[in-house]
Amino acid sequence: MSLSLNRSRELQQRAEALIPGGVDSPVRAFRSVGGDPPFVERAEGAYLFDADGNRYIDYFGSWGPMILGHAEPTVTAAVQAAAAKGTSFGASTAAEAELAAMVMQCVPSIEKLRFVSSGTEAVMSAIRVARAFTHRNRILKFEGCYHGHSDALLVKAGSGVATLGIPGSAGIPMETTQFTTAIRYNDLAEVEAVFAKHPGEIACVILEPVVGNAGTILPQPEFLEGLRAICTREGTLLIFDEVMTGFRVSLGGAQSLYGITPDLTTLGKIIGGGLPVGAFGGRAEIMNLLAPLGPVYQAGTLSGNPLAMAAGIATLRQLLDGGDALYEQLAEVTSLIAHGVAREAKKAGIDLWVAGTGSMFTWFFQQGPVRNFEDASKSDTARFGRFHRGMLERGVWLPPSQFEAAFVSLQHGEAEVEATIAAAREVFASF
Repeated sequence: MSLSLNRSRELQQRAEALIPGGVDSPVRAFRSVGGDPPFVERAEGAYLFDADGNRYIDYFGSWGPMILGHAEPTVTAAVQAAAAKGTSFGASTAAEAELAAMVMQCVPSIEKLRFVSSGTEAVMSAIRVARAFTHRNRILKFEGCYHGHSDALLVKAGSGVATLGIPGSAGIPMETTQFTTAIRYNDLAEVEAVFAKHPGEIACVILEPVVGNAGTILPQPEFLEGLRAICTREGTLLIFDEVMTGFRVSLGGAQSLYGITPDLTTLGKIIGGGLPVGAFGGRAEIMNLLAPLGPVYQAGTLSGNPLAMAAGIATLRQLLDGGDALYEQLAEVTSLIAHGVAREAKKAGIDLWVAGTGSMFTWFFQQGPVRNFEDASKSDTARFGRFHRGMLERGVWLPPSQFEAAFVSLQHGEAEVEATIAAAREVFASF
C-alpha cells in the first residue's frame, strides 16, 4: 500500500541538519525497522495524526503514559488551568503533596516519595540513596532491563540500546560501571552466585518486575519472591523500576499484581499524565536520608512542576475512580488485540510468540518462550521490521523496535481491535 510521507520526510531532513540523527531519542529514527518516521502534528483518543494528514492507531502511547488516551479532556483542562497560573515557580505548591498522597494510596510500599523530572533521574536518585543507606557500592541489574541513560546503568540495557544492537554506550569510563553487575532475568541461581562472589558488597538489586524494555517479559513463578528473600537475607535493598509498569499493569503496579514489597520504587510517565515527570520513594527510614533531612543530596528546579502535577492528579483521579473495572476493560481489549493478531500469524504459518500482562504486550517473531533478553534476542528482527512497515502503511503505528512493549489505552475499542487484526492479516499474507 502507498503511504504518503512527503512532508514528514522534509521535516526529518530539516531536523537532521540541526539535531543528531534528526531525533531527540534514538528509537524515533526508525533505524531498526526501516522507512521514514512520520512527524506527529496532533493526537486524539487512540490515534496519532501526522504532518501528511495520515491517521494511525497508536500502540506506543508516548511509551506508556497515555493510558486514558491522547488529549483526554479532563487532563487537558487541568494542564490549561495550571498553566494560566504560571508554568514554573521553583518553589513548593500544594499539588505536590496532593499527588504524592494519591500515589501512596495506590502503592503502600511507598511511605515517602520525591518527584523528579524523568525516569532516568528517579532511578539515578534511588541508586544513590540505596548506596548511602547500605554503605555499599555494587549494583545488581538484569540484562535487557532499561533504567534510563545514567552511566552506571547502561550495561546490557534494553530499550534503545537493545534496538540499536550496542552493548552499552561510548563516553562512559570503565570506573563508572565497575560496580555494576548484569545477569540474566528470571535466573535466581545467577543471583545467588553474584551474592556469593561479592559478599556484603551489593547495595541494591534493581529490575523491571515485568520487563518492558526488551519487549514484554514476565517474571517466572517464584522469581520475584526469591529476589525479595535474598535481598532481605543479605541486607540489600530491592528496587522495583516501575516507570513503565506503575499504574499500567494494575493500579498498584507490578508489586501489587505479584504481591511483592520492594524497598524502593521508581515511577514516571503515567503519574504526570504524559508530561515530564518521575518519582522515587519507599521506606521512610531510607527516604529520610535525602537532604534537607539527611546527607544524600538530590535536587531539581523543575521537580514537582505544576503542569505535571496537575496532569498527574487528573490522571490518577480517573484511574482511582475506575478501579478494577477500568483495568479489566484494558486487559480484555489488550488480549483481543494481542491474541487476535497471533491467530492471524498462525494461519499464515508465521512464528509469533505473544507475551503480555494488563495493557502492555509484545509480539516476538519467534517460536518462544521468551524468559529473558537472551531469548528475546532470537527474534527475527528483519521480519519484525517488515511487519512494522506493513502495519504503518495500513494505519497502525507500533513501537518501532522488536525490543519495546506495546501499550493500549482506554480509547482503544472494538473498531481499533478489528482494524488492527485486519491490517495484520493483510501484512502476513504479503510475507
